[in-house]
Amino acid sequence: MTKSRILGGAVVALLASTAYAAAQDQVISFVECGDTPSPVHVSTIEAWEAANPGFDVQVEVVGWGQCQDKVTTLAVAGTPVGLAYIGSRALKQLASNDLIVDMPMTDEEKAAYYPYVADTVTFDGTQWGRPVAFSTKALYWNKDLFAAAGLDPEVPPATWADEIAAAKAIEENTDADGFGVVAKTFDNTMHQFLHWVYTNDGLVIDADNNIVLDSPQNLEAITALRDITAYAEEGPTAYEQNEVRAIFLDGKLGMIHAASGTLNLLKDSPFKWGVAQLPLGPSAKGPGTLLITDSMAVFKGTGYEDKAVDLAKFLTNPENQSAYEAEQGLTPLRPGAAVDAIIAADPNWKPFFDGIAFGGPEPLLTDYLGLQNVMIELVQSVVTGQAEPAAALTKAAADLEQYK
Repeated sequence: MTKSRILGGAVVALLASTAYAAAQDQVISFVECGDTPSPVHVSTIEAWEAANPGFDVQVEVVGWGQCQDKVTTLAVAGTPVGLAYIGSRALKQLASNDLIVDMPMTDEEKAAYYPYVADTVTFDGTQWGRPVAFSTKALYWNKDLFAAAGLDPEVPPATWADEIAAAKAIEENTDADGFGVVAKTFDNTMHQFLHWVYTNDGLVIDADNNIVLDSPQNLEAITALRDITAYAEEGPTAYEQNEVRAIFLDGKLGMIHAASGTLNLLKDSPFKWGVAQLPLGPSAKGPGTLLITDSMAVFKGTGYEDKAVDLAKFLTNPENQSAYEAEQGLTPLRPGAAVDAIIAADPNWKPFFDGIAFGGPEPLLTDYLGLQNVMIELVQSVVTGQAEPAAALTKAAADLEQYK
């Protein structure tokens, strides 16, 4: 870890001592996106340093709003950090510009993850990062509002048709809105739309690098999102997912799509609530969800890439990764006893695993900001009524061609 070295007179006089030798350790810079360093990562890095004398890992914590831009800018400028914790959506762009090193997985390593997790870091047939955080989504519903609207509070909607009907009933029979639509100019507007895509057997880009956004499955998805917007909070283009979640936590929304972190926020809720798998569209082949990962990426040009790769693999090996997931309350990346224990302790976790088998990863394109902006424009144009779903989808698919 980053070491504070205060050079007083006595220390300066001992420049040839062990303390001086330690000061000459090879520094490995590690940028961790977030607000505070993870205690698990702190102790894991200390263990790695102990096993790798002569190397000093210096950690800088950078907020998510600036983190990815910072490490990319440094890499382009020729002054890369050694290792960074970044959103996996950036890996294809970084790899295409020869800014990061590959970290191939064996078949055994890939098989140890849940389905599609390895795909979130795979481009051009190899892996460009090591997954470190995993997010899946589920439906949360307010049982009190269901009851007040004349719905069975113990039966969540299983299909999009059910979901839209429930939202309508809540909108028309209570003082609350039916469903939280996310449409702000923010990255999670794209993510929330992908919930609909991946619960209807849709894709954005296929395994052969073809843009397939303009498909019957995705037309059904964007049309359903338009239809449920009639029963959403007023002005959904003003809301990102955390703001929509706040309305739900205040008891003024019937349903939202959200990650497992909302479970902790609901522990002291004044209303009854439930969690279920995301409702399914008419073309669904099984329960689905958006699969988002963050990853450890190793940058080129430092001279210590091999050691940084070794550190990335150490931080994300099954034992250390499991400890980190428990600390952060994340969906585990790998099935096993830890998952069984989580569900046994709190059955509300089960829906977050049910959707994985038919879920889909965040699309990997060479310009993730371009992808994000196109998808946001698609959603906003439809939910505001400025464009018809079919025309908006066709335009978005054409616009994505330049970013694939």
